[in-house]
Amino acid sequence: MKKIWQQEIKLPLFVTILSVLNVLLYNIPFLQFIVNHAEMEGITRIILIISFIALLFTINFLAFYLILFLLRPIGKALIAVFSILSAICVYFIITYHTMMDESMLGNVFNTRYSEASNFFTWGLVLWVIFLGIIPAVWICRQKIAYGNWKTLGGVCGGSIVATAILILININQVLWIGKYDTELGGLVMPWSYTVNTCRIWSHHLDKQQKEIILDDAQMVNHDRSVMVLVIGESARKANFSLYGYPRNTNPLLSEVDNLHVLEATSCATYTTAGVKSILEYKPTKKLYEILPNYLYRAGVDVVWRTSNWGEPPVHIEDYINRKNLAKQLNIKDKIYDEILFHGIKERIEQSDKEKVLIILHTSTSHGPDYQSQYPPSFEKFTPVCNNVEEAQKNRDMLINAYDNSILYTDWMLRGLIDTLQTIRDRHCAMIYVSDHGESLGENELYMHGVPMKMAPREQYEIPFIVWTDNSYLTFRQPENSIDQHYVFHSILRWLGFDSPIYNEETSLF
Repeated sequence: MKKIWQQEIKLPLFVTILSVLNVLLYNIPFLQFIVNHAEMEGITRIILIISFIALLFTINFLAFYLILFLLRPIGKALIAVFSILSAICVYFIITYHTMMDESMLGNVFNTRYSEASNFFTWGLVLWVIFLGIIPAVWICRQKIAYGNWKTLGGVCGGSIVATAILILININQVLWIGKYDTELGGLVMPWSYTVNTCRIWSHHLDKQQKEIILDDAQMVNHDRSVMVLVIGESARKANFSLYGYPRNTNPLLSEVDNLHVLEATSCATYTTAGVKSILEYKPTKKLYEILPNYLYRAGVDVVWRTSNWGEPPVHIEDYINRKNLAKQLNIKDKIYDEILFHGIKERIEQSDKEKVLIILHTSTSHGPDYQSQYPPSFEKFTPVCNNVEEAQKNRDMLINAYDNSILYTDWMLRGLIDTLQTIRDRHCAMIYVSDHGESLGENELYMHGVPMKMAPREQYEIPFIVWTDNSYLTFRQPENSIDQHYVFHSILRWLGFDSPIYNEETSLF
């Protein structure tokens, strides 16, 4: 064994072994997708599949050769890291049927330890050890004869010619490739997460620009009014009994008067884009001034409480997360989202402003560890799963845990409405809308983040619930399904503001 470790190997052979291992260890889901979605028949189908295998090998061979020849020990370390990262990605692709596209990588970079730790299982650990760490150790320890520049030129020329030939052979499949470009790009290792990480970083730099300031809003009345916007996390319409779900997950909200239950869809399937859509005035990739910043600048008393993250930059004075709120209240036990609702009435009554906007950004239905998101007293639907591996084996236990999180949401929203009803000197309203939906095993998909053009409806059909005290503005029931951009203009109207960017057609009042 010691001789094997110490034996020098020529770079072309070493890269050939690396490329074969890359195909066999990390790109089986990529090849399975091609096999399952190739729509052509006969020899054309076979040629496409073989061509993709050869193309994958050739591109990896060229890239790995260049990295190792030019960077030497740094290149070995980089490819070793690729092995570990690819192993992790393939585990999640196989387990959760996801893909490493730009939106999913955005979720990864936006995840905190408290959320990511729910994914750590012995299955993941063993997978990464055998498919990631062991190959990485071999790569780092292997002695390599790097050769000369002449060999490098021959390798590069041959690889480029082979790649061009493979592309020309399949040039008539350009429409098929275009149809599945997102899926193919999100499954090929290690380039899916490498390229999309670069894209995210580029977009991050773009977002460092100052937000685009909107035209000033003008207060058109002096009525004392309050709006509480509750942003849900991963709550899907399909599991709310208010929308016809057979389980009674909304026993308390179903008893409330003046409750409006709307058909709605999210504008994305992940938190950062979903929350941005809720807070912006129109669909756009640009960073315009978001609702709390806009109204704060207009003189509204704005409060933001959160147990989540991923929102655009919030520029207000009263911003606090759940952890710091617990410290203020001297709560040392396990904290849940209900802490965000603590003291809402007192906070409203102490305000010296005519207009008050409170935004509560919850995390109540975020997976995969749904049973950790609610107190034990809300475990009505049993048994529930305690880890990801149990969820894979027993989907009903996963749904039970998720439904309990909806039951907990129902309780918190009903408590908020009851509190607002006790405030006599202000016109009060509440909007509850989720950032996106959630998959619970349908078509073997879990959680969220699938690109919108191929996302299942469970990931974008969301609850959108409005309550008003019925003493102020008339609610306008939409005739069709609405999206998250109704929030901005509805709140603007409820709080009595007019603006050049106000859109009457997307206001619920």
